[in-house]
Amino acid sequence: MAVTMAEITKLRHLTSAGLMDCKKALAETNGDIEAAVEILRKKGQAVAAKREDRQAAEGCVLAKNEGNFAAVVALNCETDFVAKNAGFVDLTKKILDTAMANKVKSIDDLKAISINGQTIQDLVVEESGKTGEKMEISAYEWIEAPSTTSYNHQGNKLATIVGFNQEGVDYQVGRDVAMQVASMNPVAVSIETVPAAVVESERNVAIEKTKEEQIRKAVEAALKKAGLNPNHFDSEDHIESNMSKGWITPEEAEKGRAIMKEAAAAKAANLPAQMIEQIANGRVNKFYKESVLMEQEFVKDATLTIGKYLESAAKGLAVVEFKRVNLNQD
Repeated sequence: MAVTMAEITKLRHLTSAGLMDCKKALAETNGDIEAAVEILRKKGQAVAAKREDRQAAEGCVLAKNEGNFAAVVALNCETDFVAKNAGFVDLTKKILDTAMANKVKSIDDLKAISINGQTIQDLVVEESGKTGEKMEISAYEWIEAPSTTSYNHQGNKLATIVGFNQEGVDYQVGRDVAMQVASMNPVAVSIETVPAAVVESERNVAIEKTKEEQIRKAVEAALKKAGLNPNHFDSEDHIESNMSKGWITPEEAEKGRAIMKEAAAAKAANLPAQMIEQIANGRVNKFYKESVLMEQEFVKDATLTIGKYLESAAKGLAVVEFKRVNLNQD
């Protein structure tokens, strides 16, 4: 049976597949449009399976909010060329709109929802067949709160959503906070919500760093007292290099090594515990100011923290939750 151009055009309109792919599918099904659509869908599945080991590192990230619900979705592909394609971006928007309409609360539920008889997962596979690239929904996040906001960064690689404890949050205030989350990548909303494991890790690092600094200062003081330049002894490689350049003699090198070893051991055995704890606490507090949203310096006004900015906008206003999805490495 001969395949007409009208049939090919109709199938292309339905599937966006290539002209020759449509022609072959129609020839195989004797002009049965529905069967040809299924063949092209299966081809999409085959392409997706064949590229299972490929890295889908590019893509489109979009966020949206309506009232008390906000969501962000990331649809990944292999190349930036496909990521910027209108059809790919439209599919991401369609997935996000469906998530919003159904207030979806898991990525698995999102993939299983049907649009015009096809699950979202099938639509992704179908798009993969059109482009020949591996595609996947790599991230889906949602927030439900009295008031929500969203922010899509230029380029569709980064998006954020934020929930607040009060209704009717001013649009600009909400956008400012969502942009803060995008820019500063906080680890938690408040000090109380920082995971205990993160706090413990930061404290341990702060303590060890403080101890190392105290020992290094003691070593530098001992070297100076002996008439040696501490900059010549900051590492074994540096010592060897300085000897080869004639900046220190082998005898000075040996003397310096002995002083360093003795001074380090003496200081390590007599570190002031209370002082170490105080300095470590200061470093943990600095971590909070840099990494906790409500404690962070407001990027648009360095005289305010985000907490103070929200309080100035509405008494008692605070963030209750945020989500941030970024395809690029922070």
